[in-house]
Amino acid sequence: MTSSSNEIFAKLSELLMPFNSNGIELKPDTEISVDLDIDSVSVMDFVMEVEDHYNIDIPLNVLADTHTMSDLVKVVEGRIAQG
Repeated sequence: MTSSSNEIFAKLSELLMPFNSNGIELKPDTEISVDLDIDSVSVMDFVMEVEDHYNIDIPLNVLADTHTMSDLVKVVEGRIAQG
């Protein structure tokens, strides 16, 4: 991951902390809903936090293909680049 990717990963990890009730160590290959055992409502709450922080929109069709932390970093980078 690039420096920017590392910064986004760190911020996403911070934003995910309230939803990570089991204290799972977050890695790029961590499956957000499966490994953290969070339901779809919590995932959507987390995504809204991400959208608010970065002032971006993540469409549901993109979100459907976003499973890991690494996937989400790429989505955030892409949405930021699109402006």
